[in-house]
Amino acid sequence: MRPLACWVCPFVALVACTPSAPESIPQRDAQPAMAAASGIGRADGGKGLTDYRVIPLRRMSGDVEILYGDPDVAGQPFVMRIRELPGTVVPPHSHPIDEHITVVQGTWYFGLGERFDAGALRELKAGTYAFAPKGSWMFGYAPDEAIVQVHGVGPFQIHWHDGVKTLNDSDARSTFRLKRGDRVTSPRGVGLIVEGYASGKLIQYEIEESNGSRFMAHQHELRVQ
Repeated sequence: MRPLACWVCPFVALVACTPSAPESIPQRDAQPAMAAASGIGRADGGKGLTDYRVIPLRRMSGDVEILYGDPDVAGQPFVMRIRELPGTVVPPHSHPIDEHITVVQGTWYFGLGERFDAGALRELKAGTYAFAPKGSWMFGYAPDEAIVQVHGVGPFQIHWHDGVKTLNDSDARSTFRLKRGDRVTSPRGVGLIVEGYASGKLIQYEIEESNGSRFMAHQHELRVQ
């Protein structure tokens, strides 16, 4: 979970293990998938929909790079790359559109269902393509940094099965034990909390190390220095 890009990431699963998707899921809680992501940029130089482009894979400094189109526009095709931080756990969610994904760097894990189940995760290595029909409940995990490329036809909204909260919410203290700016230790390292994300029982924090690198960690793993 990170400026929701870690949670926004392409949470898809291989067709072979995808059950029939419900025709409709209440969308009253749906929100633009990029709404809380930080570091969103266009990697296409602002080209129009009919303009030629070649965009090599490169190291990403932000959360999301738009390669083509606009994910928020209904009926418009889009292509984007999303960076997943080490330790990211994506809680159960769904999208109102079909989703296509290719893992272009690292390894990403996917599972299907309305509850996060580590035992149901499937490994998708770099080069793997996956598809999830609209309405599928899914979740994910990135043990190490990964980049996934997603394409589809907007609007790319997201519906969190158990809702979502961040440290920016007025009632954040009722959910989060730690706060932004706390210096913490974790199995992955030491750093400062820059954001927090909660959905149901899943509570994670985005942590920045002294060298600027970031990772995700569960609340129960952290100790304040």
